[in-house]
Amino acid sequence: MCLYYTQRVALIRTLATNPTLLLLDEPFSALDYQSRLAISDDIYNILRKEKKTMIMVTHDIAEAISMCDKVIVLSERPAKIKSIYNIELENKSTPINNRKDKKFAYYYDKIWKDIDFHV
Repeated sequence: MCLYYTQRVALIRTLATNPTLLLLDEPFSALDYQSRLAISDDIYNILRKEKKTMIMVTHDIAEAISMCDKVIVLSERPAKIKSIYNIELENKSTPINNRKDKKFAYYYDKIWKDIDFHV
């Protein structure tokens, strides 16, 4: 839980400089699943309230769909834009609730297929 507060404090310190754009690179990668969900809700609510734009790099499809208005899938290196998805959930509220939206699974499946990753 300590990393949760560290991430939250880092965001607040960043917002204190009043940036117009936030760049978040795997912002929740060091957190356990429950903390990831909690901090994603916090960040989402703070950014909406402050009317800030963020660009977030993540490998977590669910995180991207639940937090973002647009998801851009990149190709392998050298990276090029492969696809752009405008995420239009019906009752957009918080990342935790957004995961319950009827369209969430639709976007998840489309993006997963687009990534074309085979184990």
